[in-house]
This record gives sequence, structure tokens and C-alpha cells, in this order.
Amino acid sequence: MKKMNLLISIILTFFLAACAGNENTRSTGQTLDDAAITARVKNAIAVSQGLRDAASINVDTYRGVVSLAGFVNNAQEARAAGLAASRVNGVDRVVNNLQLKSSTPSTGE
Repeated sequence: MKKMNLLISIILTFFLAACAGNENTRSTGQTLDDAAITARVKNAIAVSQGLRDAASINVDTYRGVVSLAGFVNNAQEARAAGLAASRVNGVDRVVNNLQLKSSTPSTGE
């Protein structure tokens, strides 16, 4: 019986260690926190800019740092999206990589 308890303890230790993060990876809890932050940021951008504009903005979160990418119509929209993201609870920093849409259509060459 003691050997069985020891074996179970060892197995549980390995499972718990697998869920822990280090300086290069996220723990399961951090991953879930980042997913929740991403959802709240997407919602905040949709509320501030409308669903149509928000759909063209990609949001990614890693350890509380939110990255915005995609295309917007003007610099004001880019600033507004960054401001909306920065006001979300849990956001430590916003990296705003939003680009302005080109006013001339591409020729495909």
C-alpha cells in the first residue's frame, strides 16, 4: 500500500510540474488568463469601434502583453483601438502594430 501511495505521489508530481510555466513558457493558468484578456480586448475594441472594424483587428496576448495587428482606415482608429485595449483589466502593455489601409488599390503585380 505504501508503494502504491508513493507511486501515485510521483505521478501527480509530474502532472503538476507539467502545468507550471517558466520564463520561456506559460503555465496553464497564464494561458487561460491570456485567453480571457484577449476576449475582453476584442470586446472592448468592438464596443469602441464597431463590430465591422473590430473584425479586421487581430488580438494576441502573451503574459498580459497585448499585440494588435491588422489594418484600419486611419491613425485615429489605430489609436482608439490601442486605448481601448490598454483600459482592459489585466493588460500590462499594448503593442500596437496596426497599419493604415492603402488608399490606392493594389495592381497585383
